[in-house]
Order: sequence, then structure tokens, then C-alpha cells
Amino acid sequence: MIPVTPVGNHVSVWGEGPLWHLNRLLYVDIEAYKVIALDPATGQEKIWDVGQRVGTIVPRAKGGLVWAGDTGFHFLDESTGLSTPIGDPEPDLPDNRFNDGKCDPAGRFWAGSINLKKRPEGSLYCLHADLRIEKKFSPVTNSNGIVWTRDASTMYYIDTPSKKIRAFDFDKASSAISHERVLWDTSDDASSPDGMTIDCEDRLWIAFCHGAKVVCFDPKTSKVVEQIDFPCVETTACAFGGPDLGDLYVTTGLKPGLTESLAGRLFVCRPGAQGVPSDAFAG
Repeated sequence: MIPVTPVGNHVSVWGEGPLWHLNRLLYVDIEAYKVIALDPATGQEKIWDVGQRVGTIVPRAKGGLVWAGDTGFHFLDESTGLSTPIGDPEPDLPDNRFNDGKCDPAGRFWAGSINLKKRPEGSLYCLHADLRIEKKFSPVTNSNGIVWTRDASTMYYIDTPSKKIRAFDFDKASSAISHERVLWDTSDDASSPDGMTIDCEDRLWIAFCHGAKVVCFDPKTSKVVEQIDFPCVETTACAFGGPDLGDLYVTTGLKPGLTESLAGRLFVCRPGAQGVPSDAFAG
């Protein structure tokens, strides 16, 4: 059994979107409107309130951060805490907000929306370096985990209610996705696939909301090769970090009506795998 340890002091209502960049862990607390940066070496946390639900955060190559939330994509100035709107592709869908996302190996920011009334009215979008927003895949109900293989030939993607991990052929030069297929159907599991990261062997590490676990799935063998259990049911997303990218950080959330002493905490463990460096937004 792999031991897990809570780190940091912040207790999230619904933690999500962890990402390791420049010796710190970035993540969001969606329902508390917070972006958090944790320096594990010092324990220092810096927290910004962006004034609305925020589903995903990524670093910007030019400095600062980029996030997506209730009103689309935004830049965040770390020194002032001020956010600047970039664009909102769904102003006519008030029941939608942005959820999980990441930058692809070319520095484009992919993020998708969730329909809060659980209708298939969300979509997956790509924010290009020229700040153009392009719809890439729809319809989805709860756009979630997204990662790319090390050679950038394949993109993996989760629409949580579908219980499916999808794979697409990916063209790094153009951002085109094609040849959609189901990599893993988790319908037999009572919990649901949520956030996801990838290791240096192109294995997927997937957090299962309502499942108190993170599982490692190997696309080459189509088998689960590891499961890490957690002391709270809402395990939401994961990311490798630390000096050797061997620490697995896992965000969690509070389940309404259930009292758990460690729910909402950020956890870290050492599963014996190594992650890959994150990509920053190129725009």
C-alpha cells in the first residue's frame, strides 16, 4: 500500500487542476473562486481570489498565469492579483462553466466546459497562442482530464459522465484531432474518472471522483497496473511534481452530507513513477 500524506494548509471546497511548474504546485479551488500556488519546500501558499468559479489554471511562458472559469479564459497577474479577460466562447450558455484543462506540447491551452444541469451541452476548446478560441470536440457533459503522449501523437481525454477515457490522434503542428476511439470504458466502476496526468512511460494516472482512489492505466496493455487509496471519497485530479517529478499530488473535495477529517486537502505520495514536465501557454 502506497502511503499518502496531506500537504499545505488550504482546505478546498472542491480542489482541482493540479500542475507542477517552476518548483511549485498550482491548483484551483473551484467553488471558493481560488487559485493556489504551493511551494512544498517552504510550505508557503499564495492564494488569489478570482471572483468566480475557476476550473483550470496554467502558467504563461511570458509570465503570470492563465485560467478558465465561469466567464471563459483570463490572464492572471500574480503580483497584483488582477485578471484580464481573453474571451468567452459560451456567453449564451449560463448553465455552463469551464472545468479542467492543460496546455498541449505546442503551448496551446485546451479547456472544456461542464453543464451544471448535467445536460450534454458542453464542449472542449483550444485557446491558441494568437488568443483565438476554437471549439475542438462536442457535445460533452463534464469536460475533464486531458493529456498528451511524450511524442505528441496521441491525446487522451475524459468526459466524466460518459465513464470513458477517449484517445485521439493528435497533430502537434496544426492542433487537429482525429480518429476518436474509446481507450477504456469504466462503466463497471461505481465511481467516475475525473482529472488525469501522464507519466514518462505514457501511462495514465486517473483520479476517480466518488472513488477515493487514483489508478494507473497502461494504454499499451489496456490494464490497471496500480491503485492508490485515499482517506476521502472525492479524489478529483492528480499531477506529478517535485525535483524528480516523482511526487504525485492529488486534489480532493468535500462531499455534501459526509464528514471526513481530511476531505478537501491536497495529498502527496511516491508511487514509483516519474512524470513529465508541464507545458506553458505560448500566447
